[in-house]
Amino acid sequence: MFRSFFSYLSKAAWARNIVTKWPIAWKMASRFIAGETLVDGIQTIKILNSNGINATLDHLGEYTDSPEKARQATMDIIQAFDAIEGAGVRANVSVKLTQIGLGISSDLCIENLKLILEKAKSYQSFVRIDMEDSTVTQQTLDVLYTLMQHRYENVGIVIQAYLYRSENDIRKMLVDCFKIRLCKGAYKEPANVAYPKMQDVNSSYDRCAALLINGALSNECPKVSSDGKIPPIPGLATHDPKRIDFAKVYAEKVGLPKDAIEFQMLNGIRRDLQEQLVKEGYWVRVYVPYGTEWYPYFMRRLAERPANLWFFISNFFHR
Repeated sequence: MFRSFFSYLSKAAWARNIVTKWPIAWKMASRFIAGETLVDGIQTIKILNSNGINATLDHLGEYTDSPEKARQATMDIIQAFDAIEGAGVRANVSVKLTQIGLGISSDLCIENLKLILEKAKSYQSFVRIDMEDSTVTQQTLDVLYTLMQHRYENVGIVIQAYLYRSENDIRKMLVDCFKIRLCKGAYKEPANVAYPKMQDVNSSYDRCAALLINGALSNECPKVSSDGKIPPIPGLATHDPKRIDFAKVYAEKVGLPKDAIEFQMLNGIRRDLQEQLVKEGYWVRVYVPYGTEWYPYFMRRLAERPANLWFFISNFFHR
């Protein structure tokens, strides 16, 4: 019920118009979002890097409704690679396919994504394709496989543990040594495609994490690149200490080196845990979003944790 409500709000134009005009909304959102400009994103990454943490830079936006907007988003993402290289920071880039035209045409999306991948390739960098709601899961994977057929190897994907299909998707992708970011999932999904109970999502996450760790071993344990751009096969994206502990214990049990696994988290969440993992010798990568299209992302962060909502409401009525 709670997540359904915020899923609706994230797509409601009337709610966006109201919330984005509240100063307290941006104050709260800025906990998670670096800022509205690329300069803001790079500055946040510099701070993370100084603490031994790598980053993935994300230009916020999704579901563009015209080829022109999709191409502009593509150019903005390409510019991010120039900024990363110019600043000398340890980061790569993520992209949502509906931002660069998937909802308009698969061909348009692939054309734009090729431009992004070529730019990344020129800097020997990496692109993570983000996963959106289940209505575009298969389309997203189809685009990924198309790119692999065209010999683009500097690209990876996000898989959501709450989907029933995810274990099979991971098994298939590990055959081709895909680099996979595993998260629980942040969208409200119907019970016929996703586990409705968190305990089942957690169990699925652990099974998927074990698959990725085994896959890294069978593919000779590719490690994080020395410049922080290229991640290993397992990118375990979670703030849940129990999921992290399971992965650490399992990786040690089967003999996966610490530099062949990466824990990934969101900007502004569990900084203490990020720093602790670094002290323990693990690689940590933080997802750093920036841009003016921050409203849907902010709504999903509120949906994930009720305490965020109560903080927002209390500040609104006492501002």
